[in-house]
Amino acid sequence: MQSRTGEIQHPRPASTLYSEDLAPIPVDKRTWTTWNYAALWISMSLCIPTYMLASSLIEGGMNWWQAILTIFLGNTIVLVPMVLNGHAGAKYGIPFPVLARASFGTSGANIPALLRAIVACGWFGIQTWIGGFALYQMFRLWIPTLETLPPVFPVSFGLQTGPAICFFLFWLLNMYVIYLGVESIKKLLVFKAFFLPVAALALLFWAISAGNGLGPILEQPSKFASTADFFAFFFPALTGMVGFWATLSLNIPDFTRYAKSQQAQIKGQIIGLPPSMTLFSFIGVVVTSATTIIYGTTIWDPLVLAGKFENKLIVSMAMIAVAISTLATNIAANMVSPANDFANLAPAKITFRMGGYITGVIGILIFPWKLIADPSGYIFTWLVGYSSLLGPVGGIMIADYFFVRKQQLITSELYSATGIYRFKNGFNPAALVALLLGILPNVPGFLTTIQLIPADSVPAWISHLYNYAWFVGFLVSGLVYLVMMRSYQPLPSNDLPHVAFD
Repeated sequence: MQSRTGEIQHPRPASTLYSEDLAPIPVDKRTWTTWNYAALWISMSLCIPTYMLASSLIEGGMNWWQAILTIFLGNTIVLVPMVLNGHAGAKYGIPFPVLARASFGTSGANIPALLRAIVACGWFGIQTWIGGFALYQMFRLWIPTLETLPPVFPVSFGLQTGPAICFFLFWLLNMYVIYLGVESIKKLLVFKAFFLPVAALALLFWAISAGNGLGPILEQPSKFASTADFFAFFFPALTGMVGFWATLSLNIPDFTRYAKSQQAQIKGQIIGLPPSMTLFSFIGVVVTSATTIIYGTTIWDPLVLAGKFENKLIVSMAMIAVAISTLATNIAANMVSPANDFANLAPAKITFRMGGYITGVIGILIFPWKLIADPSGYIFTWLVGYSSLLGPVGGIMIADYFFVRKQQLITSELYSATGIYRFKNGFNPAALVALLLGILPNVPGFLTTIQLIPADSVPAWISHLYNYAWFVGFLVSGLVYLVMMRSYQPLPSNDLPHVAFD
């Protein structure tokens, strides 16, 4: 915490809400500059799901500029909560779970942390499926019988035996890395940083060459019959683009707590996020559009596309490299965070390693192969679906920090089980009600989308709210929270500790 002289003082370690991992970062150890944040976003943007994000829009019917515009708009929009939520991390040096205590309560903060953890489990499953399918694309070239193995799963699972075996093998590899510890992944992250950009550019040059130049590729028309059809796809697609980084827009304080200044995190994210996502997505758009010319059908999955190449050695090398880079990204981006969240629920019983195993099991149970089997599942079920949970959390946290507390927090109280952020038994009723009311409007649309209830069982305008799930949840929860907290009185400014910078 900060003293009135600006010196960082850690809360008493005896507190059950305190750990070295959650403690505020001292000012002299906040070393991340603008370019560190730009590099972070460039690295995170260069991944197979980003490529699939862009290509899914082409498969869904957009032409190249409609897809690129949608991606750019989505990432520009999500940049706003990203920067706003990052403000508290940079100002106070605190991570996301600690910041959430100010709005949800010292115990209630586990709710948004768990929501984020479940989503990260889903991403873990998706990345694990991608890595496993890369291995399958390689093994089937050398072991053709892998493609003809008899089915062992029910038809409803939508899972062939060969890909399932490779998925499970890659899953075991991820679990083994967790057993060894995440330090073992550092060198693989460096490999990914060099390999994926080179591989992406090679794929782009192949598409331009095989597609008879960039002109014919970019001339591929939109598949929508009317403007109404376009907007019916555009708005949920835009919500999906926002949802792609909705998790990071919440836990961005985990990174901005290391910022040398507010300007470092703000400028770094502006430079790194929209441009890198748009540029890498452009490669996905061009390559996917080219497949329509080259193969006569749109291939949105880069691993399926790579499997069409005839040279066994080239395909094998590419798939091994994809598997290695996916393993590195998966552990760093999708395993560490939920493992810590689960461990935080019961520190005495759940270790980081056990939290990682829990993440792995949930990653299987979410059936990731179904989520990315087609663009509809990827965008409408997965991206839009979880944005309906995380949008409300973002609305509450931003409303609390900027409007209720005017960017003023008492750091030591965030680590006190009996302090001002305890509210009622550790929970802030206003945040819980606002969260529920923000999620509620999107439930009917989600249930009709996954076909649990008939589409005509609810009024069309209610089910259509789901197309704007993140926006609806963000605004509803934020406004409800402000109304319910209107009589709340934070401590006067002269009772607040001095901070090093704004």
